[in-house]
Amino acid sequence: MHPLRPMLRRQAYGVFVALLVFRLVNALSVQTYFQPDEYFQSLEPAWQMAFGLDSGAWITWEWREHLRSSLHPMMFAGVYRGATQVCNVLQVTVGTRAAILLAAPKVLQAVIAASGDFFTWALACKLFGHRHNASYAALALTAFSPWQFHCSVRTFLNSLETVLTIAALYYWPWQWFLDEDRQGVQPHAKALQSQDDRSTDTTVRLPRSVPDQGSNTVDQSTTPDTALVVVSSPDGLYISLSLAAVACILRPTNIVIWATITLCLFGRSRAFQKMTTLASSAVLCGTGVLTVSLAVDRAYYGQWVFPPLQFLYFNLVQGIAGFYGLNRLDYYFTEGLPLLLTTALPFAGIGMWHALRLGEDRKHPDGYVERQTLYLLAVAVIVTVLTMTTISHKEVRFIYPLLPILDIIAARPLAAFFHSVPANKSRLLLLVLMLAVNIYIAAYVTFVHQRGVVDVMHFLRHEQEARLPSSPNYSADSVKHGSNVTVGFLMPCHSTPWRSHLVYPDIKAWALTCEPPLDLSVEECSRYEDEADIFYNDPRSWAVDNMESRDSIMKANPGALELRQGDHARRAWPEYLVFFEQLEPVMSGVLERTVYDECWRGFNTHWHDDGRRQGDVVVWCMR
Repeated sequence: MHPLRPMLRRQAYGVFVALLVFRLVNALSVQTYFQPDEYFQSLEPAWQMAFGLDSGAWITWEWREHLRSSLHPMMFAGVYRGATQVCNVLQVTVGTRAAILLAAPKVLQAVIAASGDFFTWALACKLFGHRHNASYAALALTAFSPWQFHCSVRTFLNSLETVLTIAALYYWPWQWFLDEDRQGVQPHAKALQSQDDRSTDTTVRLPRSVPDQGSNTVDQSTTPDTALVVVSSPDGLYISLSLAAVACILRPTNIVIWATITLCLFGRSRAFQKMTTLASSAVLCGTGVLTVSLAVDRAYYGQWVFPPLQFLYFNLVQGIAGFYGLNRLDYYFTEGLPLLLTTALPFAGIGMWHALRLGEDRKHPDGYVERQTLYLLAVAVIVTVLTMTTISHKEVRFIYPLLPILDIIAARPLAAFFHSVPANKSRLLLLVLMLAVNIYIAAYVTFVHQRGVVDVMHFLRHEQEARLPSSPNYSADSVKHGSNVTVGFLMPCHSTPWRSHLVYPDIKAWALTCEPPLDLSVEECSRYEDEADIFYNDPRSWAVDNMESRDSIMKANPGALELRQGDHARRAWPEYLVFFEQLEPVMSGVLERTVYDECWRGFNTHWHDDGRRQGDVVVWCMR
């Protein structure tokens, strides 16, 4: 065994533990809301899996139409069940139980996020060497990225997709594929190769990296920066292809990255046997992952379904994605990539230029694998962004898997630019300014922007807890009949988390819906309005048409209680009404001289691109 390997392993463990602690603090300190998918594509179905159909989870149309793989929420369902067992064993109070259930998925997501950071650093070590400044730069880029701090610890499917992608890229046997493409083999590599003809392994020259693939063996005659390694092609390739297959099952658009890399390798490789191995391995790993996915979805949905196909059909063929917003053609270039990279954008641009320019140099042997790997990654970035640009509905999350790749591409230019720090005072000042900007953005979006819609769920949950006994043996029978919290959300749909934050199934809640127009003609879709649209067009008329008679909530009406209990054709007025400050003037008129009055107000945003979500979150309660 190479004498440095234990040291490298200790370094790897130390880096991962540090990243894990960092992401745990990051995840458990998040106090804001970002987008609905964080809850409704993961935690809500997971809640139903863990606690049953009567748990109060909100299952959206995508699950009814089989667009989503159940693999992702099943992870969190397992965490919910495990957390519940811990609560039962410890006999904690109902409030503590709720806090543990809130924290449990965050802990799992922190592990996922830390793994993504770790594999970003590990791939940089594989390319540049673990002692190279560029490897440390890649680690700093992922650790101090505002987008990573804001998004990686949230339970988005895109967050898991990103980690699967960078892990698969780390295990991808770059040297195994690219060594045959080299214009000339160095003498010491040729000598070693002749000693290994009896096996399927190929002797190559790799930068020392951590952690090593399990079946690699290291030659004792190494230089300080590199180690001669015998790479077992099936091991790394099978792991990589399996991880990539899972990513593609979860998010079918991820296949663009892998199709680009694979086609580039096929187009330039002269090693037919290796391409055959790649194709057969892809079929084997893909079949295995697909079989597991089909079985899991069969168990969840109760029928044989293939969510990736449904996803592509509804979003691309039927164009349902456009229902959630249309974006400019230049969106990813003018908004998406700047938001994803923030202060790292100039270095990523320089790195892309260098990768594409130097990748065309296929004659010089020094640093060949590094150059060609960065070249292939840069091509994958370009093709993916251009492909995603053709889809009308665009979000930064959709190109999130490119962030670790861009961090690695930006690492060498960043390390080179700041190499003279602290001797160069101007560059030191720039570095401090960049860090300050990143920390400010990360803190603002994690602790301030859109926090009211999360805080209001805590308020409502605590209102329910105040009516519960402190006994750990909580059940619906523990609550006095008729005393459960009832609440209505007069907000754009999915403006708040749901049962993952309300926790208690006895809280009777409803909200405005926004079901998309399925199976309608283009002309019908253009005229379609969901419930939230209809409400905001005329809140007063909506209340008249959909809620019980206003007489039932008037202060000076002795028969109001009987009126509230007698009309079952319309929604009953709930004990709590939640809406944004922007709607307050209208609701003040609707609820004038009624039993409602403001009982809670929480800061939400200083600004919002949706005018309906501007201002504080306001709660009016029956008095």
